[in-house]
Amino acid sequence: MSMRIGPGTARLLLIVGLVIFWDVGARLANDPMFVTTPWQTVLALVDFLDDPPVMDAVRTTLWELLVAFVLAVGVGLPVGLFIGLKRFAYGSFFPVVVLLYAIPQATILPLVILIFGIGPEAKIAFGFTHAVFPIIVNVVAGVQGIRPLYLASARSMGANRRQIVRHVVVPYAVPSFFTGLRLAMTGDLLGVLLAELFVSEQGVGYFTQHFTESFQPQKLFALIASLAAIAVVLNELCRRVERRMSRWHG
Repeated sequence: MSMRIGPGTARLLLIVGLVIFWDVGARLANDPMFVTTPWQTVLALVDFLDDPPVMDAVRTTLWELLVAFVLAVGVGLPVGLFIGLKRFAYGSFFPVVVLLYAIPQATILPLVILIFGIGPEAKIAFGFTHAVFPIIVNVVAGVQGIRPLYLASARSMGANRRQIVRHVVVPYAVPSFFTGLRLAMTGDLLGVLLAELFVSEQGVGYFTQHFTESFQPQKLFALIASLAAIAVVLNELCRRVERRMSRWHG
């Protein structure tokens, strides 16, 4: 009789396996200048709690991430709905959006710095440019993927345009919207950290570079682990909200 392993158990086993692989690899390398064990990383994470500059950097980065993400959603969702619902807008503006999305964002960092300087505004703006396009593209794809039969049925039952958008378009586009949100979270984090790496003396990106150049792998790995934990928590939160809002799909 075969024993079945649930998804949660499989994820846990995978994480444990990766940690063991990390520990064995670090011990075999035996080079404290470049690698560190999981236990040393955990100790460095605990030390961060008593390190005000690092904690301030984490709070600064989280604030920049949140502002950039909220702005991206506030712009990306209505723009995506507008382009997806209007045939003229889709034919005229969507190719431009796709073109802008295809531009490597790292190439516009000097322009962002020139416009916004080297303060938090530049990090927020660069995070925004990474996050807004996935939302627009996925919302447009979700709206364009609605079956015409659903729209025709709603019209035949006397629904006006606002009711069609609220009760047909938005619910149908929810999965695509949350796909865009998850991609936007990753892009937002990438954009803010890249800006902090190159044009900042504060934030997680700055301390990542500082720990690398000063050969402090314990703190570097701890900082990376904290970022990974933040990304996982945000993604899981987004997944749970999507599941709650998409129950009708099941």
